[in-house]
Amino acid sequence: MTIAAFAASLGTTGFADGHANYVTLQLQWVTQAQFAGYYVALDKGFYDDEGLNVTILPGGPDIAPPQVLAGGGADIMLNWMPSALAAREKGLPVVNIAQPFTSSGLMLTCWKDTGIETVEDFRGKTIGVWFFGNEYPFLSWMSQVGIGTDGGDDGVTVLRQGFNVDPLLQRQADCISTMTYNEYGQVLDAGVDPDELVTFKYEDQGVATLEDGIWALEENLEDPVFVDKMVRFVRASMQGWRYAEANVDEAAAIIMEYDETGAQSEAAQARMMGEIAKLTAGGTGALDIDAYERTVATLLAGGSDPVISMAPTGAYTTVITDAALLE
Repeated sequence: MTIAAFAASLGTTGFADGHANYVTLQLQWVTQAQFAGYYVALDKGFYDDEGLNVTILPGGPDIAPPQVLAGGGADIMLNWMPSALAAREKGLPVVNIAQPFTSSGLMLTCWKDTGIETVEDFRGKTIGVWFFGNEYPFLSWMSQVGIGTDGGDDGVTVLRQGFNVDPLLQRQADCISTMTYNEYGQVLDAGVDPDELVTFKYEDQGVATLEDGIWALEENLEDPVFVDKMVRFVRASMQGWRYAEANVDEAAAIIMEYDETGAQSEAAQARMMGEIAKLTAGGTGALDIDAYERTVATLLAGGSDPVISMAPTGAYTTVITDAALLE
């Protein structure tokens, strides 16, 4: 749909149709500051101001957002781009409609006493990697640098890491996957001194891929009512992100209100929000096409086992953010 077509369609949409105002968002993980913009928009009434009734569904270790979207359990999902593009190539026609995160927080955290100083030192080591779609950036990176992932002295042994830091603390792995805003802090909270660690940020290695984009099904984007609803949702969500960035402590308190697990601490959420703000800073929600193309190139650069086999077409649209930012 072009912007002109979208504009022409607005006369047929509006707040009179209740269905046009309900949005269900599937998160990629549990309620935490990683998703503060959405909870802040909900709590501060930004969605209400747009006439929207928004339901936020927390994720978890057994929840794959693409599957939820495919099954009709949500209107939109948050997903890392490697996972979403892999799902698209496998037949699920997901489309990126907005990209609040402008940079990646993914990194490997390693014990310094293992002798790891450079990427080449990964050879012969055991590295914890998240799966459920989160493994794609790592596998692509190793393929690009020519390090096998089937073990042996010349490759790495991949440990299927749970969503915790135990493999590092228990010395089951030499390195583990961490996010700048979450698991790295958990390692420090366990009493580890930063001087005992060495980290490898995917951004610094030139292999970062886009994270936490907003994705919808292609067929829904052919519906003007849905498109209008998404414009309002993205506009309110970005208002939530700007507020969260400027009010870190308040955003953390809001997260605590919505966390039904009781497993979070407000201090940890405030720390997380401070790191998250670095990844969303300066973003408008509009997808950076250069960053998108770098992500695709990284995923294609997998030698005999790339994450995706061809450059996708139609995997993103700027219609939503163009309209949201113009209004």
